[in-house]
Amino acid sequence: MSGEQVLVMLVEDNADHAELVIRTLEGHHISSKILHISDGETALDYLLRRKDFGNPETSPRPHVILLDLRLPRVDGLEVLRMIKKEGEELRNIPVVVLTTSEAEKDVLRAYEYYVNSYLVKPVGYEDFNNMMRDLGGYWLGWNKQAQG
Repeated sequence: MSGEQVLVMLVEDNADHAELVIRTLEGHHISSKILHISDGETALDYLLRRKDFGNPETSPRPHVILLDLRLPRVDGLEVLRMIKKEGEELRNIPVVVLTTSEAEKDVLRAYEYYVNSYLVKPVGYEDFNNMMRDLGGYWLGWNKQAQG
């Protein structure tokens, strides 16, 4: 990804958690732009280019999606299912579930829907900060993605 602007889509309804993710990624200079969306329906509208998001120039595809599971309007697992079934253009975008849920049924379902990674948010700030640094370094630095 070196040299190109990296777009991270953060789908998170908790304003405090979103702020922490944004600050952490920006603090580590990991991402060029973070698009924060607070509900599953709007995330799908953006990704499927519906409603206000029809123009690819103003609604570019993200390089990675950070997805909470507990979202208003459309739940995160349904957002994941739609992303991975919608065709190659969306299916190839890495999706990292970033949630507080450690429930085995959520983990299993996420992997059934082809999530790329499942991370449970640590409670402590320092642990969360370290996890976000590592996550950003891997998905936005080290990981090689297909150009589409």
